[in-house]
Amino acid sequence: MAQKITSPSIIQAAGNKPKEIAEYIGLVNSATVQASIARMKSPSGWVEPGQTPEFTEYTLVLNGMLRTVTKTGTFDVMAGEAVIVNAGEWVQYSSPGPEGADYISVCIPAFSPRTVHRDE
Repeated sequence: MAQKITSPSIIQAAGNKPKEIAEYIGLVNSATVQASIARMKSPSGWVEPGQTPEFTEYTLVLNGMLRTVTKTGTFDVMAGEAVIVNAGEWVQYSSPGPEGADYISVCIPAFSPRTVHRDE
């Protein structure tokens, strides 16, 4: 049965500065376990702890730049570009540029604090 999502749930983010996470589809807003879709807005200078999630994350940057650091390299993902980080791969996200970053994140299966496995 189709389900219309009229508004997102705002979720508290990890990191050194406040970041807005607006989850449209996922465990919190729609009780969807198969995937989560959220719009993220991180300020300039934001950085989150590294993580080794059990989900694959697909990210499309709308504005600004999202730095994506893995054990094999660093990617500065600019507006109009995307990055895929596979389940089980260590990653750390940040937005060091002056504009911060505005991006869409899709996680399969859905993001969960229990399956993100953030660094201590």
